[in-house]
Amino acid sequence: MDRLLIVDGHAYAYRAFHAIRELRSPDRKPTNAIYGFVKMLEKMRQTLAPDHLMVVWDGGLSAARLTALPEYKAQRPEMPDDLRLQLDEIAAYLEAAGVASYCSPGIEADDYIACLARQAAQAGLSVVIASSDKDFMQLVTSHIGLLNPNDKTETVWTDEQVRAKTGVDPLQIVDWLSLMGDSVDNIRGVSGVGPRTAADLLRQFGSIEDLYRRLDAVKSEKLRSAIAESENIVRRNRELVRLHEVACKFAADDLRPAAPDLARLRRLYERWGFRKMLAALDATPEKQAVLI
Repeated sequence: MDRLLIVDGHAYAYRAFHAIRELRSPDRKPTNAIYGFVKMLEKMRQTLAPDHLMVVWDGGLSAARLTALPEYKAQRPEMPDDLRLQLDEIAAYLEAAGVASYCSPGIEADDYIACLARQAAQAGLSVVIASSDKDFMQLVTSHIGLLNPNDKTETVWTDEQVRAKTGVDPLQIVDWLSLMGDSVDNIRGVSGVGPRTAADLLRQFGSIEDLYRRLDAVKSEKLRSAIAESENIVRRNRELVRLHEVACKFAADDLRPAAPDLARLRRLYERWGFRKMLAALDATPEKQAVLI
């Protein structure tokens, strides 16, 4: 079975930027995010050996989510200038390395990744999504797994890991997040309901629909009252948390990595001052064949 690796571009760029605090090119421009991103992508390719690969970038916030919740993600700080300066350079690296990437205005990376993953799985591919975003747990199936960079075991998550992490099945993740909210995205949940309580409720009732249908069965009066008062919020949250359908077309051949442009990579590495990567380009043909 062919494997597609989908990388959450901004998530890994941020991770690289914060992992390497200071690194600059000979002309003193920041290169820490570039270097970290290249090394992390190289490691994933060596570990997972994907036949197909795409990096997906955020193109802005979903208009539908902003209409439902104007303060959606409003608390997030602006991207650091030193990171912003490096995004175009990372894009140049991906093009030179023969790796497909995607970004479209108004399309959140999560939604496009979900569309691509589902279509690839339907086409018979094994899909791995590389991201620490918990929203992707709703996509996990026998054909779609997650590579969470926060998991040091480097295990590709299946429904087993999702249940161990959350206490619920992948199909219940949307309801789980809707009940407890998501502070990362500025989404408020039911007062007093955290991950464990949300999981307990879903194990008892199965879904939000059944929870509200059988609300009298919630033993705690305080919890029952909070859930009842938050019904509109919880139902709105489901539309915020659920990954939306967007226009995407899976074409396996378009996502098969092309041969790297070694001359262009050499120019980039020279500009950035990546001496070890330059040395690797001049290694044996056998090693060049697996370079990114």
